[in-house]
Amino acid sequence: HVQLVESGGGSVQAGGSLTLSCVASEYTRDYCMGWSRQAPGKEREGVASINSDGWTAYGDSVKGRFTISQDTGKDTIYLQMNSLRPDDTGTYFCAAVRSGGGTVATDCRAGQLSASDFAAWGQGTQVTVS
Repeated sequence: HVQLVESGGGSVQAGGSLTLSCVASEYTRDYCMGWSRQAPGKEREGVASINSDGWTAYGDSVKGRFTISQDTGKDTIYLQMNSLRPDDTGTYFCAAVRSGGGTVATDCRAGQLSASDFAAWGQGTQVTVS
């Protein structure tokens, strides 16, 4: 499986911004990539996803505040997080699954992939908003 390494987490005051990065160990042109987060005592929540063709999807709680993007030349995806709130606090994970042109790609574009659909996960990076 592809290996993923996140970076960019940290502590920030409410209203601030952070940008997370996720570098993949191999070419990700045919992948759906996503960000999920998990707060203590809560289930993992999908935040955003981006298919290899550039289609993006967002969870309702982050729409208008977060932006997912990709640099396929660097096998890297980013999560720009603006207007951060205390309830954005959690461990943020990068995830990947091969999408091709089938059902996975369709679900990725619609933001309908669940955590169990992703084949590879990073180790996570902590984001704390106070």
